Amino acid sequence: MLHQLPRCAPVDHSAHAGHTTLHSSGLMLMRYFITGTAGFIGFHLAKSLLKDGHTVAGFDGMTRYYNLRLKEKRLHILQGMEGFHFTNAMLEDQEALQNAIEFARPDVIIHLAAQAGVRYSLENPKAYVVSNLIGSWHVLESAKRINIPHLMLASTSSIYGANTSIPFKETDRADEPLTLYAASKKSMEAMAHSYSHLYGIPTTAFRFFTVYGPWGRPDMAPLKFTKAISAGTPIEIYGHGKMSRDFTYIGDLIESIRSLSGVVPCETNRVADIDTLSHQAPFRVVNIGGGQPVGLLDFIETVERCVGKPSQRKLLPMQQGDVPRTFCSPDLLEALTGSKPQTDIYTGMEELVKWFNTYKNELDL
Repeated sequence: MLHQLPRCAPVDHSAHAGHTTLHSSGLMLMRYFITGTAGFIGFHLAKSLLKDGHTVAGFDGMTRYYNLRLKEKRLHILQGMEGFHFTNAMLEDQEALQNAIEFARPDVIIHLAAQAGVRYSLENPKAYVVSNLIGSWHVLESAKRINIPHLMLASTSSIYGANTSIPFKETDRADEPLTLYAASKKSMEAMAHSYSHLYGIPTTAFRFFTVYGPWGRPDMAPLKFTKAISAGTPIEIYGHGKMSRDFTYIGDLIESIRSLSGVVPCETNRVADIDTLSHQAPFRVVNIGGGQPVGLLDFIETVERCVGKPSQRKLLPMQQGDVPRTFCSPDLLEALTGSKPQTDIYTGMEELVKWFNTYKNELDL
């Protein structure tokens, strides 16, 4: 069976002695260091791990790229949970990051913090260089310094850029990024591979495909459309609606990340033919998506059903840097973990709309 794929021998945690414990349920409790814990994905991941008794050291810069009240509320929830410790600092602050990681002595580093957004990279390109390149380099340096057993890095489907091969496979060439955001993430992957080769750092880079759900980013279509349709204001539909996206529900994404955290890249878990496991380093790239693209107009109709109101539509041409469709091959993810994202778009959006109706006034959404 796919989920019985052999994994690497247990990592020697002697350098982390006293930190890894056994829960009464038999679950091995571990220490995680997660960048971006005030962000959408980092919040959900930290919350899931803390609920299971793991320790999470969070690190985030609390930037004002979007609604700071939303970030503060996420952080407030995490700070009320046992086992969470937080450092408020920027990735560019190498000393603060290094000190936080060395204090945490984690078993796994999961680097989620980044300057996100395809369109914003046209307005403020420097933010992407500083955060996604310099900041990620600082993470790599700290991972090397403590000899981390497993480093995990968040990448993006935007890397596939002008690739015309559908569905997007991890083994496809991704050498034609269409935005600086995509280029910065591709560069991060390349830097991580070099560190994995030079210093033997087991590294998994995972590429996201349009993640959505409760506590999501207000600059992305799922929440932006929900807000506009609820308020009766027009929504802007780019590409005249002739686009499609592989939407990934946040709960599915967290399950996939957690499953991959236990699959440390090595030869004993290489998947024949479809694997990206490097022959020069313990480094692997994995798509996280369900492989079920949804047309933009179908997605809008789903939001309308969940909100209970029709939308006012403003059709516009394709924006600079956008791609007409994203379509993920989940085969490698399924081979490595035995599962893939499966939540349908209606079920996922129903949960997002419920959350929006609960928090829209409190968070000024």
